[in-house]
Amino acid sequence: MPDTTVATYDLKGLKCPLPVLKTRKRMQSLAPGSLIAVETTDPLAVIDIPHFCHEDGHAMERSEAIDGGHRFLIRKA
Repeated sequence: MPDTTVATYDLKGLKCPLPVLKTRKRMQSLAPGSLIAVETTDPLAVIDIPHFCHEDGHAMERSEAIDGGHRFLIRKA
C-alpha cells in the first residue's frame, strides 16, 4: 500500500531547469503511488512540471495557483 502522506517540496525561488531536476531526483526515493506536492515560483514550471510527469509516467493529480507561484500534486508511477 503506497504512503498517502503528502510531502511538500518547496522549490520557490529556483529557475528553470532546477525545479524539474530537483523534483526528478526527489521522486527517485519515493515508493510507487506516493504523493508529493511541489511548490515553485518559476513561471515556466506550469509547462515543465506537467511535461516531466508525462515523460516519466507520473500522474499529475492537481495543479493550482498559489500566492506567488504554483503547486503541483504528483503521484509517482
